Amino acid sequence: MIKAQKAEITKREREERERERQMADSSGYKEYVAGLLAGVATVAIGHPFDTIKVKMQKHNTVAHGITYRNSFHCTARILKTEGIKGLYRGATSSFVGMAFESSLLFGMYSQMKQSLQGSAQGAGPQLQVIIPSAAYSGAIISFILCPSELVKCRMQVQGTDSLVPMSRRYDSSLDCALKTVKNDGVRGIFRGGFTTLLRESIGNAVFFSIYEHVRYHMHLHLKSASPDHRNLIDVGVGIASGGLGGIAFWSAVLPLDVAKTIIQTAPDNSSSRNPFQVLSSIYRRAGLKGCYVGLGPTIVRAFPANATAIVAWEVAVKLLGIKRD
Repeated sequence: MIKAQKAEITKREREERERERQMADSSGYKEYVAGLLAGVATVAIGHPFDTIKVKMQKHNTVAHGITYRNSFHCTARILKTEGIKGLYRGATSSFVGMAFESSLLFGMYSQMKQSLQGSAQGAGPQLQVIIPSAAYSGAIISFILCPSELVKCRMQVQGTDSLVPMSRRYDSSLDCALKTVKNDGVRGIFRGGFTTLLRESIGNAVFFSIYEHVRYHMHLHLKSASPDHRNLIDVGVGIASGGLGGIAFWSAVLPLDVAKTIIQTAPDNSSSRNPFQVLSSIYRRAGLKGCYVGLGPTIVRAFPANATAIVAWEVAVKLLGIKRD
């Protein structure tokens, strides 16, 4: 009798595991859909801050031209000379790039993490699973992100205060992409690719490590909360974990981002593409402060943009019926 009951329990457990496996397999594409929505939300909230960051990185690291005193000065100049439209300069390529990038990032991260975890059970987030999953996903999406960010950055540095001569300016994001390929070949549109790969692999390993730990510990402390407030709590946890993860991401890799901006917007194709040489040159001219140009708007942007991305992703995951740990 007891053996029969044990056999029945074992059978039900096998069936349950098989159903979970089938659900995971069938929901694979949904992870990518959820990630795409997260990317769109990120650009909508964060692009104006990104424009300010790029302009400061371009102008405040050169020996001539206007120097912005701070992010407020830069914002005021843009609004005065170009209006709100100036803050969303280059947003078209950013929306396209971030939508695909975010879709792949969240989709690949979720699936690779699930694959590495396998049947292993652990108390809380496992860094040996999170870090390789995030770093690999970040490295892959850098190949999509690099061309879209090159176009975005080149569009963003245009404007009234621009150091770019009128003869070399672009009418639109598409015009920028086409002229870049025409003048520099396919290799030209991937200028700064190595730096982008470093930034994304390191940055996302940091981001997801912080996100997973903050999310886990917050839910652990709030598990006794009333079920009536569960959705509100989930949103709050998403805001905190995503926002703190975003701040950690940019705090870790901002110097690489400064180097990437300089490399991608350099008018001379013979200029260095080595991020460490670029940073060394900036350090000699402007010190450590120069390597962290744009820190203010970047950190201000990081919290709301990444919080929005995580909340959008987690809401989409829930609506699409994807099972999460």
